[in-house]
Amino acid sequence: MLVDTNVLSELARRTPHPAVATWAAAVSLPVAVSAVTLEEIHFGLAWKPNAEVRAWFDVFLGTSCTVFPVTDMIAKRAGDLRGQLRADGRQRTQADMLVAATAQAHQLTLATRNVRDFEGCGITVVNPFDGA
Repeated sequence: MLVDTNVLSELARRTPHPAVATWAAAVSLPVAVSAVTLEEIHFGLAWKPNAEVRAWFDVFLGTSCTVFPVTDMIAKRAGDLRGQLRADGRQRTQADMLVAATAQAHQLTLATRNVRDFEGCGITVVNPFDGA
């Protein structure tokens, strides 16, 4: 399971969304994140420091998570995906396509609230917020 930034941010809250907490309790550890997610979390914590969230995230990274780097193959696949989608009139962000390419490269399902951002990327996506 590859976990997107919005799911991790929710889990770091004092009281996470009940559906996300239930989903997390059922997921086998360790999970994975992209280096892109690592950057986004650190950006957010540098912009709006929160010692409690940083401590939670540091423990999570050290005990429950694998971080996948952006390799040449992942970067190439992300560029191809973004270009193909753009040619079809669908704009996507570089960060999201790097995450999608990471899920593809490692044959992982992506857990994200932003399901629509990953439509047409050839990956399986679950939304822990929907409670399904």
